Amino acid sequence: MITPNLQALPKNVHLIKKDLIIEVELNGKMKFDHLLNAIYQQMGICYKVLSANVEYMNGANFGSFQLHIKANAEEYQELEFFLNNNKLMNTTVDYTCRKYS
Repeated sequence: MITPNLQALPKNVHLIKKDLIIEVELNGKMKFDHLLNAIYQQMGICYKVLSANVEYMNGANFGSFQLHIKANAEEYQELEFFLNNNKLMNTTVDYTCRKYS
């Protein structure tokens, strides 16, 4: 019988950061710049805006945008909870980029 070597696994598996692309739909309840500020200032997640199609009507923001983020599991869960709590539809995909040497 083969027993797994549990000591070979990294202890901080949840701290490994992954590249993710997240798409968020704005529904007029939260401003685009306030949302980006909350992601960076409150959660400490750095991002790059990949695309944004945002319209402003009577002070409300509508549309969608995509962010490239690098986050560990805990940071991502906090972000997902924040978006869902503010009723913002969101989708996330793992992003793997080829690295050329």
